[in-house]
Amino acid sequence: MARTVDKSKKCLSVVIPCFNEERTIYALLTRVLAQKSVGQVILIDDCSTDKSAEIIKQIKDSRIEYFLNTKNSGKGFSIAQGIKLCKLPFTVIQDADLEYSPEEYPRLLAPLLDGRADAVFGSRFLTYDSRRALYYWHRLGNDFLTTLSNIFTNLDLTDMETCYKFMRTEFAQKLDIQERRFGLEPEITAKLAKMRARVYEVPISYQGRTYAEGKKITWKDGFRAIYCIIKYNLKTRSKTYIK
Repeated sequence: MARTVDKSKKCLSVVIPCFNEERTIYALLTRVLAQKSVGQVILIDDCSTDKSAEIIKQIKDSRIEYFLNTKNSGKGFSIAQGIKLCKLPFTVIQDADLEYSPEEYPRLLAPLLDGRADAVFGSRFLTYDSRRALYYWHRLGNDFLTTLSNIFTNLDLTDMETCYKFMRTEFAQKLDIQERRFGLEPEITAKLAKMRARVYEVPISYQGRTYAEGKKITWKDGFRAIYCIIKYNLKTRSKTYIK
């Protein structure tokens, strides 16, 4: 059984992949740094061509660790590199686009802090608050991918594709993420299931972007996700379990 963690201490490492987010990165970092639990912010710049790097460097906070990829390598690569650098008990992946709210960290951390969970997914569909209505076919696709993932993992999730995946860092650092784009979500889920992680879901609010506002996921990513669900779940089950 995992030990509980002192809630008064900074216990969270935040991994932020960033590519051309000059419109949101300042506000996002300000909100992340305002959270009492945050002790480390690892920002991986995937060779942004806008002013993202310039804006990031304007924020003077010792908790920020900025890294620039040698070439544009994809979100999954950036997250994999960031996770390796996490030093605190818990890790979260935070997109830079303000679709997800850092103010919800306390509720998402709760099952980890008291030792109930090894991973916590923020579900956009177990909503308790306002949610921007966007694309029906995205929702239908998400439901299909989550159901398919659940069939293989035997986890009863409502939102496998969520960005908000909080994990005990010892679990996160055993993931060995291979996917470079959005296939990383089913990959992470499959690997956590193989590690027999105790996975919880917590409702979150969601302020989705339109394509005009910078949304990057496409129908091709959906087909890749199907492939990843099958690939990572059918691989030989890991013999390494974390107590």
